[in-house]
Amino acid sequence: MMGPAHSLSGAAAWLGVGAAAAAAGHEMPWPVLVVGALICAGAALAPDLDHKAATISRAFGPVSRVLCEVIDKLSYAVYKSTRKAGDARRSGGHRTLTHTWVWAVLIGAGASALAVVGGRWAVLGILFVHMVLAVEGLLWRAARVSSDVLVWLLGATSAWILAEILNKPGNGADWLFTAPGQEYLWLGLPIVLGALVHDIGDALTVSGCPILWPIPIGRKRWYPIGPPEAMRFRAGSWVELKVLMPVFMMLGGLGGLGALGII
Repeated sequence: MMGPAHSLSGAAAWLGVGAAAAAAGHEMPWPVLVVGALICAGAALAPDLDHKAATISRAFGPVSRVLCEVIDKLSYAVYKSTRKAGDARRSGGHRTLTHTWVWAVLIGAGASALAVVGGRWAVLGILFVHMVLAVEGLLWRAARVSSDVLVWLLGATSAWILAEILNKPGNGADWLFTAPGQEYLWLGLPIVLGALVHDIGDALTVSGCPILWPIPIGRKRWYPIGPPEAMRFRAGSWVELKVLMPVFMMLGGLGGLGALGII
C-alpha cells in the first residue's frame, strides 16, 4: 500500500486497541490514545525504510537517505544468507527483513528500552521521529507542498507539547506499566503495531509480504503471505484509495469513540 493508507491504518489500529482496552477495564488516558495513534500512524511507514522512494526514506533528508541505503543492504544480506531453495533470487532488500514480525518486535522493544533508559530526551526523540512521519502520512498533500524544515518544526513542536502533556500526573506516562522506572515503557507498543499493520497491508497487494520469516513454509523461508490472488490489488489502485482508506477512517472514528466511552 501507499503511505497515506498505511498511516491511516496504523492510526485506526491503535484507536481500535484503545476501544478494546477500555472494554477490558484498562482505559487509556486521552493523551495515550492521541499520542499512540500518532506514533502508530508514523510507525506504519517505517518498514519501507528499505526503499529509497518511500516517504520515510525522504522524510529526514540525508540522514534517512543514508539509513535507507544501510537498511537495504542489511536486508538483502539477511535475505541471501537465510533463503531456501524455493525463494527467488533478487537484487535488493525491499520487502524482506523490515517487513517481518521479528523486525517489528525488535524495533518496538528497542524504542521501549530507549525511552526507559534515556528518559525525557529519548522520549522526545521517539516522538519527534514519529510525529514527522505522521504528518508526512496523514497530511501528505500538505506535506508534499511544504518544505522539509516546516514539517520538522511541526514534528518537533508537537513532540514537545505531547511530552509535556504525558508527563503530567494521570496523563499516561505510566499507562499499563506502573512500577517505578517503567514510565513510557508502553511507547514501543504502537511502534510494534504500526509495523505489523504495515506488513498486513502489504500482504493484501499483489506481491504479498513475508511477515512470518524466519518460519519456513514449504520450500520457502521468505514466503509472501497474502490472500488468494483474485483478492489482491496493486498499491495505489482504486481499491486502496476508494475503499480501504474510507474504511480505515470509519474504523478509526468508531475505535476512538469506543476508547473514550462515548459508544
